[in-house]
Amino acid sequence: MPKIKTHKSTSKRFRLSKGGKGKLMRTKQGKSHFRRRKPKNVRRTYYRMLAVKHDGTVKRVQKLAPYLGKKK
Repeated sequence: MPKIKTHKSTSKRFRLSKGGKGKLMRTKQGKSHFRRRKPKNVRRTYYRMLAVKHDGTVKRVQKLAPYLGKKK
């Protein structure tokens, strides 16, 4: 059985959390454009990664990036 190709932009946008849980983590949108005019506390929220809550999104990401978080 051949390996499934990974959707590259999906693998760059999502990570698996560290520890035993292995939750799917995402970054916030709007990080790169028009950041200067946003308040400092809003800009600070862009540093953290958030857990993906919707089950449908988790399934879709697993299909697009099946080897996400696996060691080489």
